[in-house]
Amino acid sequence: MNEPVCVVVGVGPGNGAAIARRFSAAGYRLALLARSLELTTRLAEQLGNARAIACDVTDAAQVAAAFAELRQYLGEPRVLVYNAGAGAWGTVEEIGPRDFEAHWRVNALGTLLAAQQVIPAMKAAGSGSIVCIGATASRRGSARAAAFAPAKAAQRLLAESMARHLWPAGIHVALVIIDGIVDLPAARARLPDKGDAFFVQPAAVAETVYQLTTQDRSAWSFEVEVRPFGETW
Repeated sequence: MNEPVCVVVGVGPGNGAAIARRFSAAGYRLALLARSLELTTRLAEQLGNARAIACDVTDAAQVAAAFAELRQYLGEPRVLVYNAGAGAWGTVEEIGPRDFEAHWRVNALGTLLAAQQVIPAMKAAGSGSIVCIGATASRRGSARAAAFAPAKAAQRLLAESMARHLWPAGIHVALVIIDGIVDLPAARARLPDKGDAFFVQPAAVAETVYQLTTQDRSAWSFEVEVRPFGETW
């Protein structure tokens, strides 16, 4: 098994599945991590070079067990894409402490736990990529993002800290800021008046993620924004 390994953490029907398909097409073997195996098992069967693993990213023991399993069956990862995220909305008066903590655990703590699993082998190899999927909320606290924005901001700053620490070791840490609404059936149903150009396409996000992992070390990017042309910014 000489093919490189990519771990996608947080595989849903949108960006996560698209990222998995893009890396599979590039010749990677895939580890697909999600809380439920329903979607990832079907996707793994479709790809043919992937393994679906159940994992709650907020539980350190589950993360350790999931990475131990993928190392056993696939080998050490060359690429980690952290796509897990929680995005319930509410103002500071509407959210509760559990909401606030839950968002932080998925977006920030999960990023830390997953990254710590791949860093030792990447450092030993002198190469590797860690790409986090972020959001514009990490830069501005809108009224109804009282739980989501602080969590994504914590993730963004953690990624920046990791980049400053790990780039000299040959590990490319990068952050993709998504500014827009991802094209999913639920989003289409909620916004029936919007055309194709309004939505962020998962396959396009996946291409950006993949290209980040192919950049020459002399010109690495840390933070990349993706948005449709109609998005206000």
